[in-house]
Parts: sequence; C-alpha cells; structure tokens
Amino acid sequence: MTPTEFPVTNKHTQSVALTVDGGKETGALGKSQIPNDAFAQAITDAITNSKTFSSVVKGNGGDMLLTVSIFNIDQPSFGLSFTVKMEAGWTLKRADTGVVIWQESIKSEHTATVSDAFAGITRLRLANEGAAKANIAQGLSKISALNF
Repeated sequence: MTPTEFPVTNKHTQSVALTVDGGKETGALGKSQIPNDAFAQAITDAITNSKTFSSVVKGNGGDMLLTVSIFNIDQPSFGLSFTVKMEAGWTLKRADTGVVIWQESIKSEHTATVSDAFAGITRLRLANEGAAKANIAQGLSKISALNF
C-alpha cells in the first residue's frame, strides 16, 4: 500500500504524529478490508521514504498532528475487473495550538483485473491496496505542497 513515487514539493522540517481511523479488519469469511494499523504503517513508510516530514512520532509529541479517517470503501462483489473506490478525510493540525492547517476529503480508486490475479479474493485485495496507495500518494503530495 505504500506509494514509492509521488510529487514532493516541500520537505517539511517538523515531525508529525499520525492517527488513522475508519479502517476494518478482514474477517475470516468477509471481503478484504484495509485495517487501521496497515494503513497507518503505509502512510508512515511513505512519509519516511519521501521525507515529507522530518520524522513520524508515536503517540503525542509531534510538531504536527495528521489524522486520516477512512470514510468509505466501495467494493464490487463479483466480476472480472474489480474497481475499489475509497474516500478518506485528511486533517493536518499544529500540535501546540490545534489550529487546522489543511483539511481535505481525498477520493481514489484502483482497478485489478484477471491479468493481475485470477482468484477473486486476491483481485479484491489488490484493488483495495491500490486505492489506498493512490489515496496516500495524493494526500502526501498535497501536504508537501503546503507552506507553513
């Protein structure tokens, strides 16, 4: 789920604390989902690799607070091509004042086809991961374009 390349305009010198919510664990017999911890790890890895912020800190203590809330994941039930549509709310605040610097709802989607994976359950997982990867790339690219 971690994007490897996306436009980075500014590399912010501040540290950031990350909170992710709205994800779901995949049940034993349920559709593939995006768990909070996996989504948070992908965002953390993308921030670290791109140097969008100087570091990601656990818990409280960062200069900035980034909250990403998964609002909606629209998944198909059957088909040869699975297109997953995802919407997540991104909010960046100053830790010391709580002032919102940037807030946006980001929509992304990804399609996995039979050429990606024959098994439907694998195609759905790949489509989920692709939609999450695109969402992270968009969010961090937009944050890197901010001047604060």
